[in-house]
Amino acid sequence: MDSGYYAAFTGLLAGTQALELAANNLANVSTTGYKAQREFYKSLTAALGSPNQRQLSPLNQAINNYGVLGGSTLDLQAGMMERTGNDLDVAMEGSGFFVIQTKAGLRYTRNGSFRVDADGQVVTARGEPVMGDQGPLEIPSGPVSISSDGTISSQGGIVGQFQIVDFAPGTSLVPEGNSMYAAAKGSATPATDPQVRQGMLEASNMSPISGTIGLIMIQRQTQLLQQALSLFHNEFNKSAAEDLPHVA
Repeated sequence: MDSGYYAAFTGLLAGTQALELAANNLANVSTTGYKAQREFYKSLTAALGSPNQRQLSPLNQAINNYGVLGGSTLDLQAGMMERTGNDLDVAMEGSGFFVIQTKAGLRYTRNGSFRVDADGQVVTARGEPVMGDQGPLEIPSGPVSISSDGTISSQGGIVGQFQIVDFAPGTSLVPEGNSMYAAAKGSATPATDPQVRQGMLEASNMSPISGTIGLIMIQRQTQLLQQALSLFHNEFNKSAAEDLPHVA
């Protein structure tokens, strides 16, 4: 009975953490450039480190293995492209990230909703400089044209080029909100074949339908585990009450 209690408890803990991830994904279905986080699980052995672990039968080992949330991975699948018609709205087709200078250092994003500030710098919606191949991008006022490799032209001449980077498979990208991601220093490399689309933005890759269904399923699972914990708790109390008269 103890094994069942612990399994239900760890399952409820993992479900609660997964619920937070699912709710965050669902809250960002309309966030430009957002990449969904997918949870993964690992097995925690109750007898881990115990000299008796090797003596457990396969059945007992299975009973004493509890699923816990191992963490989350970033789903880098591209979102749908939405046409805006704005000159400084840019989307990335395929892999690649724009580079942003923040107070915390360089960060990476797929949110290409940019604008020009009063000083002629290309910035994000929050006013953070967008990096070019020669540093922060600065462009003159007036219409601009952006080619597929990120080169920006204005008034008949080239005025800059977006710095676009990519990451090797398995590189850890840490979400920091607002579709911004942090990565280990030196892990970003220049993108070999960027495909930039002017006048478009990449939508979130989180489907509202699948997100809602996933959230409901996790809620139902956590409710069932809560009921199981209540049953175990009542059974423990019953056993204690029955054994109490026999205590010397």
